[in-house]
Amino acid sequence: MKRADPSRSLRIVVVTGGDAQACDAALAAQACRSAALRVGLLESGYDIVASLPPDIFLPERIAQLQPDLIIVDSESDARDVLEHIVIATREARRPIVLFTEDDSAATMEAAVAAGVSAYIVAGLRAERVRPVLDVALARFRREQKLLGELADTRQKLAERKVIDRAKGVLMARHSLLEDEAYGRLRSLAMNKNMRLAEIAQRILDVEDLLG
Repeated sequence: MKRADPSRSLRIVVVTGGDAQACDAALAAQACRSAALRVGLLESGYDIVASLPPDIFLPERIAQLQPDLIIVDSESDARDVLEHIVIATREARRPIVLFTEDDSAATMEAAVAAGVSAYIVAGLRAERVRPVLDVALARFRREQKLLGELADTRQKLAERKVIDRAKGVLMARHSLLEDEAYGRLRSLAMNKNMRLAEIAQRILDVEDLLG
């Protein structure tokens, strides 16, 4: 039995940035690139839920549509478009793929800072769309995994500091050894059906109130 391709269920929003003052050649190049992009998406079975302009309403529209991936199609104003994307994805990060003709180092740095998963300059062909998106999705998932692991490590370190401080309070107030103070913390946590860090924080809170 053939397994379903999970990528086909992806909801994609395309954000198109264009310069109204651009010359005919630039407008033609963007039209050609945009056509190749849409052909590549449709041929790969992706679900394009909307094509949006990079305006002040973009954050609201993205919040409403809840896309799985955002594609930015921009000719030469990519940096301006990215500012809107940053605002639109600040609360809920999503993989972002940028197709552009803008090869300036400053724009590339801005794209990295904005969290762009793939920055593709020139040469867009319909058959390249699927591989580019696959790589961008894999990179985004990897980055999110690393960020989650980093956040978890920081949380554990913070909790360890709280527990150590609470042990110090119990040792000072009740003349306990470190192991005894830790054992008391564990007993309190079990009796209250709370995590060790939570009961430790309560002890510190009471200590602060008592001065």
